[in-house]
Amino acid sequence: MIDHISVGVSDLARAAAFYDAVLEPLGYVRVLTHERAMGWALPGAKDEVFAVLFAGDRARAFGDGMHIAFAAPSREGVEAFHAAAIRLGATDEGAPGLRPQHGEGYYAAFVRDLDGHRIEAVVHEAR
Repeated sequence: MIDHISVGVSDLARAAAFYDAVLEPLGYVRVLTHERAMGWALPGAKDEVFAVLFAGDRARAFGDGMHIAFAAPSREGVEAFHAAAIRLGATDEGAPGLRPQHGEGYYAAFVRDLDGHRIEAVVHEAR
């Protein structure tokens, strides 16, 4: 349904370093580097599925009404995502763990990125 998503950031270089670090353990690589945008996807992808766009002072997170969940390959990927995010200054919104309220085998971690966007890494262990 969704082809790609982009969010505005106040500091493009800082956001690029942050997302390089937190998306790498999930298997994503940067596929777009532009003076006003950076984008990530799985290796070999032609186009980005997630991007950050320089918005300067206009960068605003949407509060609690939106979040982005990135698919993780394993619990270890979720844990590495969370550790990298916290190390780089994200706000913890839920340490890695099972979330049975979201479904059987739903293992996830939640943070707010450096611009306040709510992001998650999740692996679905049982279907």
